[in-house]
Amino acid sequence: MSSLELFLVVLAGFGAGTVNAIVGSGTLISFPTLVLLGYPPLLANVSNNLGLVPGSLAGAVGYRRELKGQGTRLRWLVPASLVGGSVGALGLLVLPAAAFDAIVPVLVALSLVLVVVQPRLRERLSGRLVEDRAGRPSTGLIVGVALAGCYGGYFGAAQGILLIALLGSLLTDDLQRLNGTKNVLATVVNAVAAVVFLFGADIDWTAVGLIAVGSTAGGFVGGRYGRLLPPAVLRGFIVVVGVAALVRLLAP
Repeated sequence: MSSLELFLVVLAGFGAGTVNAIVGSGTLISFPTLVLLGYPPLLANVSNNLGLVPGSLAGAVGYRRELKGQGTRLRWLVPASLVGGSVGALGLLVLPAAAFDAIVPVLVALSLVLVVVQPRLRERLSGRLVEDRAGRPSTGLIVGVALAGCYGGYFGAAQGILLIALLGSLLTDDLQRLNGTKNVLATVVNAVAAVVFLFGADIDWTAVGLIAVGSTAGGFVGGRYGRLLPPAVLRGFIVVVGVAALVRLLAP
C-alpha cells in the first residue's frame, strides 16, 4: 500500500468505528474502501470484520453508563448473539455469496420501517412483547437478536440498525440505553465471527491492523458523543444512515 492508501484505510476504520458506536452500518464505510483498493470482496469482508472488533468494544465501553441495570437483559441476549454470530460466520465460509446478498436489502429496508414506526408500535404493543418482571426479554426478541447475529456474522452492514429496530420496538426503555445494549450485542457478534474466521478464512493482517487503529479511535469518539444526541435526533440519524446503507447495497 502507498502512504495515501494506508491513510485512507485508517480513516475508513475511524468512520466505521464512529458510526457503529452511534447506530451501526459502519461496515459500509470500511468494506467498500478495501474493495476499491483492490481487495477481493471475501478477503475484504473478513479482514474488515476482524479490524472492527476493537472499535465495537470501544463503542460498548463508551456507553457503559447506559448499561447499568441491564445485566439480566444481557444475560439472555448475549448468548443469542453468540449463537447467531457463529452461524452467520460459518455461513459466510460455506455458502455462495449470492444466497444471502439477495435478502440483505430487504432486511435493511424492514429495519428502517421499524425505526420510523417504533414510537407508535410501542404504544400499540402496550407491554405485550416486553420483558417480564424478572427482566427476561420476550422469546420473540431473543430469536430476533439471534437472527440479527446471523446476519451480522455473515456481513455486518446495518447490523446495528437491525438491532436497534428490534430493541426499540420490543422493549420499553430509553433509546440511548438500548443503543448501549446494541453496542454490546454487535461486539459479541463481531468477536465470535472473528474467531471463526481465524480458523477458516484468508486474512490480510495489514488491513486488519489499520482498520483496528482507526475503528478503536472512532469507537471512543462515537461512544462519547453519541449519547449527547436526543432520541429524536438519534432516530433521524439512524434513518439517514440506514437509507445510505440501502442505496449502497442496491447500487450495481
